[in-house]
Formats: sequence, structure tokens, C-alpha cells
Amino acid sequence: MNHLDRLSDLIATARRAGADAADAVLVAGTSLSVARRLGKTEHVERSEGQDLGLRVFIGKQAAIVSATSIDPAGFADLAERAVAMARVVPEDPYTGLAETAAPPDAQDLDMVDPAEPSTEDLIARAATAEEATLAVKGVTNTEGADAGYSRGEIFLVTSAGFAGHRAGTSHSISATALVGEGTGMQRDYDYDSKVWLSELDDPATIGRSAANRALARLNPTRPKTAKVPVVYDPRVATSLLGSLMGAINGASVARGTSFLKEKLGQKIFATGVYIRDDPRRLRGPRSRVFDGEGTPTKAHALIEDGVLTTWLLDSRSARQLGMTSTGHASRGTGGPPSPSPSNLWLAAGTLTPEELMADIRLGLYVTEMMGGGVNGVTGDYSRGAAGFLIRDGKLAEPVAEITIAGHALEMFATLTPANDLAFRRGTDSPTIRVEGLTMAGG
Repeated sequence: MNHLDRLSDLIATARRAGADAADAVLVAGTSLSVARRLGKTEHVERSEGQDLGLRVFIGKQAAIVSATSIDPAGFADLAERAVAMARVVPEDPYTGLAETAAPPDAQDLDMVDPAEPSTEDLIARAATAEEATLAVKGVTNTEGADAGYSRGEIFLVTSAGFAGHRAGTSHSISATALVGEGTGMQRDYDYDSKVWLSELDDPATIGRSAANRALARLNPTRPKTAKVPVVYDPRVATSLLGSLMGAINGASVARGTSFLKEKLGQKIFATGVYIRDDPRRLRGPRSRVFDGEGTPTKAHALIEDGVLTTWLLDSRSARQLGMTSTGHASRGTGGPPSPSPSNLWLAAGTLTPEELMADIRLGLYVTEMMGGGVNGVTGDYSRGAAGFLIRDGKLAEPVAEITIAGHALEMFATLTPANDLAFRRGTDSPTIRVEGLTMAGG
């Protein structure tokens, strides 16, 4: 009996126990990782596991139970516990299975790399990255290099007749360098992760990048407080996309806790700005043909020529807002679905990063951010930052221990993307420029 058949049996057991409807999800995976530091392998870990979640509905009451075994001998007890819990929880008028669920189509997103690396392969990969880090003049120490591999599968069955399965692999490499001495020590890192090993960045390139990033941060100053243009390195520019996703999450909008709750259909970015979410990108790290409720996925232009076109919706938030699920339900085994983006990116602009900051007399180039973020209710923005001053259009001395602050709507309205977009992670952005933020330093 395969996993989909077992989940179907679990659903049937839940119905016999008194559930009006139910769904079951199984998450199974295997992972292998190694950590290497100063020429020695410090850590090797292999894990295999599976987690099962059962959600039952009695009218508008719902409950979820989870287990780490998919043994049919325990199905009756699991179902009875879920039904007993559902009978005593308050009614939720918006709960229920997704009306938008449909049989998964056969589109192949090329998400499974058949080659599984050995422990020796990963050790060699991590060693190459660390050796490249240590070979860069000025590196005084290292926090090591890590290499990993994982393969995961998700099985979903509902009492409405949906049954689907998807799988994916991931290869990763990272390195962290230390430079300087004592209180003047600086660190930085680089990493990459890809579905297919053939597309993973070269480990030596990752190691050298980590070293050079750290060296560039030596002897930082603390600039005077000023209102300046801020340019975000692609690695941190994605944080603004994350803030936008929180504000257009249907659950937040339905609760009235989003500063964008009245902005649907309005221009909130400049003309020419596009932000896309595509769960069907080939070999995308978050690609999927159906979401966590069985709703078919499709690409969305979340921001179209500066205009906010949609919320991220699962079935519950869609019902609250009188809309239809956008196929953005994401879930684990221990909680209900909630809206979440898939492969998200800000489309590239036309200017190079150098052209983007060529006219900045005094500005800030941010490479690292800490704490804070956007207040989801008010849109106020404040984060700790480090990076480099921009003087006369060029990167100048490193700076640290500063805060940048503004308001998200003003930031969105003045955001300009560069042309250096590269697809490296699940959320990607080119270099971006934002006008008029307060840089609070010394």
C-alpha cells in the first residue's frame, strides 16, 4: 500500500469516527549534512523522518492532530482524538476544505535531482569552500563551511476526492570567514542552494566570496545621522519583498492588521515595477503544481506596473474577504494552512548597480540588516544595518552600528531596481535604491 492509499484509509477512518470532512498530509524527508572547520570534519548528520497530520471538520468546528508514524494500526485512535477535539472547539465560520481543489496536473517542474551525494562528496565540497576562504590573504580564522543535501516529499489527500504527491531535492553550500583581530574582528558569509547539483555555485567561489565580503568590512566607522538615499545589496533587498508579502497576506488583511488593507488595485510602487510569484518555475526552490489545500497553482504578477493586483489567499482568508483562493496555501502537519508565496522575485530594471547610484553624493549601501523590520499595522520601518557609505556615486568606507528608518509606503513609492537580478533562492531581488531614509549613526 502506498502513502496516498494509507492517507485515504485514514480519511475514511475519520469519517467513520464522526467527521463530516477531513484531510491528511504526510511530509517525509531525508537529509545529509556535513560541517568542516580548519581542515577537520566537525559534524556529519543524516536524518530520515516522516510527519503525519490529520485535520477533521464537524460542521464549522475543526481540529488537527499529528503523529510521526503512518501505521494503520493507530489510525482509529488518531481519528477519534481528532474528532473529540473538534467537538469542543468554537465554530469558525470560514473553516473547511478548499472548494478550489482539483486533481493535480501532470506538468513536470523538474524538481528531483536523481543524484544523491555521498558523505565523502559533501566533505569534499565543504573542504573546497573552506580552503578557498582560508587562501584569501587577510583571513585570520573561519567559522567553517557546510554542505548539505535533502530530498522531501509531500502527500495530500482530502475527503472531497483530492489526492496529490510532490517531491523535491536541494543541494547547498555555505562558508563563513573571520578577519581582523580582537574587537576589530569582522565576519561575513556566502551560500547557495539549488534543486539540482549541476546548478549549484562552485564551492571555491562561495569560499572566496565569504572572505572578500568579510575583508571589505574591516575598520567600520559610524556615520553622522542624515537623510540619504539607501541602496540595498541583492542579499538584503529581499527583506523588503518579505515585508510586502506580510502586508498582502490575506490572513492579515482579513484581520485588518495590514497597512495595505485599503490599497488593492492601487499604485503603491513606481511605474515600471513588477513583482512576480511563480510556483511553476522549472527547478524553482518552492515550485509546486498544487498548494497545501490541493488548489492548482499559477503564476501571479503581484505588482503590475506599480499596481497591487491581488492578496495572497488560502481558502479560509478568501472566504473572509469574499474572494477566491489564489493557490498560496502552505502548511505543515501540526497546524492549519496559511497563505505564503512561492518563487518570488522583483523584476530587473534597466540601470546597472553603478548607474543606480552614480548621482548619489552621500548615501548608504546596505549589506547586512539586523532586527526590526516593517510594522505590519502602521507601515513604519526601522532596522539595524551595516554596509558602506556612498560618496560621489562610489562605494566608500565601511559603516556599522547604524539604524535606517522610514515608512514602507514611501519606500515602495521610490523604489528603483537595478538590472542585476539573479535567481539564487526562493525570494530574489536585484540591487534596489530607495530615497529619503533616515540613517541614524553617531
